[in-house]
Amino acid sequence: MIRILAIGKKHETWAAEAIKQYSERLRAPWNMEWLILPHSSLEGVRARAEESERILARLKDDDSVILLDETGSELDSPSLTKLLSVKFANSKQFTIVIGGAYGVDDRVKARAEFTWSLSPLVFPHQLVRVILTEQLYRAQEIDRGSSYHHI
Repeated sequence: MIRILAIGKKHETWAAEAIKQYSERLRAPWNMEWLILPHSSLEGVRARAEESERILARLKDDDSVILLDETGSELDSPSLTKLLSVKFANSKQFTIVIGGAYGVDDRVKARAEFTWSLSPLVFPHQLVRVILTEQLYRAQEIDRGSSYHHI
């Protein structure tokens, strides 16, 4: 199972519907669970530090962590599939972290085994959740050899 740890508000209705649509198609080990932590009432560096502390408190010692961050490496869908397949093959529990509006601090970045950027563009958090869920479904389908992903 893939655990997704996100800072922010609960899923908005439109995002929840899209996330549900793709999530219901996911099968073990590709299925996911969401843990949404509230954003900080602080701003800037102080918010980033407080939210990062909350994230770190929720990570288990043996978690493999993938951080979604605009400074990370971009992957195409087949490369994402390979990355996640290796994590499953190693029988590791892994968590994908989505930081808050101010990002995460260096402690979370250091904790991550891989930092992934969805795009050089910046997206709203609700849209990132939908894109992430669809990409996990796409990775599952690539792994299965289905025709969902066209090259």
